[in-house]
Amino acid sequence: MKPRHFITLNDLSADELRGIIQRAIELKKMRAEGKVYEPLKNKVLAMIFEKSSTRTRISFESGMIQFGGSALFLSPRDTQLGRGESIRDSARVISRMVDGIMLRTNDHETVTTFAANSNVPVINGLTDRFHPCQLLADLQTWFEQRGDIKGKRVCWIGDGNNMCQSYMNAAKQLDFTLAIACPAGYEPERELLATTASHVELFNDPPLAANNADLIVTDVWASMGQEEEQKKRKKDFANFQVNSTLMALAKPDAMFMHCLPAHRGEEVSATVLDGKQSVIWDEAENRLHAQKALLEFLMK
Repeated sequence: MKPRHFITLNDLSADELRGIIQRAIELKKMRAEGKVYEPLKNKVLAMIFEKSSTRTRISFESGMIQFGGSALFLSPRDTQLGRGESIRDSARVISRMVDGIMLRTNDHETVTTFAANSNVPVINGLTDRFHPCQLLADLQTWFEQRGDIKGKRVCWIGDGNNMCQSYMNAAKQLDFTLAIACPAGYEPERELLATTASHVELFNDPPLAANNADLIVTDVWASMGQEEEQKKRKKDFANFQVNSTLMALAKPDAMFMHCLPAHRGEEVSATVLDGKQSVIWDEAENRLHAQKALLEFLMK
């Protein structure tokens, strides 16, 4: 029997996605009540990091420990991955020794190749194209505070990056509208825009996208690995800051999310990031609970 993988949100059905979100909310409550629940006792998750991380490492490692299992942190210095041994061979070897694998890599193809050659579930912890685990946390945050997201209007401000593209998949799966505001030249992939056109609107003007939104989301202007473009991006994104003026165009009870780390005064003002509409700390914590629900779904 082939293992289930989680490379993009499209690897789950809409019902499965909603089920994992609801399970994450249950697991969060169980932890708050101090209940011990160890469905993955003696299971091992290998965590392969080509990109450094705070939230991804801590949430997956803590989640496995809380579930009674363990996690192995593997950096490029710790393995032969991409250094003489092919990704295919590494996947074949590693998957014979562990019960699940999470990769946070530069190239999306690394994760898809790994999954194609793995005997155990493979999880995308972030690639250059998608960041589905963060979307699970964002969706959990919405569901536990507002209910189902179906029919809502979500506004993405900024780069058409891996977070934006995961929101595009989520919009189609969970039937909400995603209004994207990007500077010219920073739009999401054309093919993905075509496949999600029924649920995605594209703008180059943030106020148009933010109008009447239930949720506004943004990310840094220059992601990890794009530091050399910082100066140009700062100029190109100058009119794409989420601030109080922009939030005022959304619904009065609109929420604000950011996957963090954030640069106050760049993509978001300090007033919004630290304001009453911001749910960024709940969103960050929910990486733990959403990924525990995912690990239980894939590995139990």
